[in-house]
Amino acid sequence: MNSLQSISRGAVSSWRTQPNGQRLLRFFLGITWVYAGWDKASDPGFLTKGAPTYIGSQLAAYAQSSPIGSLLNHAVEHAAIVGTFVMISEFAIGFATLLNVAPTSAAFGGFAMATGLWLSSSFHTSPYFLASDSAYAILWLAYLLHMIGKRKMPSANIERRGVIRTGAIGALAVLASFAGRALPKAAAASSSAKSTSKGAKGQIIKLADLPTGGTFNFIHSTQGVPAILFRTKVGVFAYSAICTHQGCTVNYDKSSKHLICPCHGAEFDPASGAKAVAGPTQTPLGKISVKVSGAWVVEA
Repeated sequence: MNSLQSISRGAVSSWRTQPNGQRLLRFFLGITWVYAGWDKASDPGFLTKGAPTYIGSQLAAYAQSSPIGSLLNHAVEHAAIVGTFVMISEFAIGFATLLNVAPTSAAFGGFAMATGLWLSSSFHTSPYFLASDSAYAILWLAYLLHMIGKRKMPSANIERRGVIRTGAIGALAVLASFAGRALPKAAAASSSAKSTSKGAKGQIIKLADLPTGGTFNFIHSTQGVPAILFRTKVGVFAYSAICTHQGCTVNYDKSSKHLICPCHGAEFDPASGAKAVAGPTQTPLGKISVKVSGAWVVEA
């Protein structure tokens, strides 16, 4: 109880004494990071392999063009752990910022996380001002420098009270994560078609069930990523449905004959190697190897 009272008094006092510019930065960044944590916690697909918003699919998409792609590919193997860590960290950084608990450490954590997201998902975004992650990194850095002032390094409180306050923020972040999982938001509607017949592992759909000019959404059996299968007069081919900008799931638009990302408007032409033809990315969608084997279209 004393720790909670201490946090409450410290938070109120800090809000009163901060200049308006710092208050604005603190409020915006703190609320945004708490919201980001809640958005992940309440997303039933975030930690579910094969779901359109699965963290593993996002990491796999980022790795295709990120300068830290090898690190992200390794993270895909532990996607659920990475996703849980990111979710709890976002809650912790947001709450710590709003409640003034280890504020310089929280600001540095926010800066590090935003920089990591920039390197992962939007490093090649052009023009650069479309990449919000870089802007968040600068905002966190500016807030951190404001708090440090003339000090050379941020101070760290390792006293018993500081440890207890920090532990309380960690507990609050974990509780918020459980609350988000208990109150899931509506899952995004998937455009994936359902096969009328299911085969063994690696079998996607019976060729007779996919007419020429048709498409079929499926989940790759080993990679666990959503993909889209196409059949033309000359054969079948497939692409990853994970947008190479920020990992959203693309959908096929029959009118334009393009694969379109609903998040930031990227468009890919499946008739031209899934090359990016519009939007904030220049990286084509990943190719999924498929072939016809007997009566089935299968993963090659």
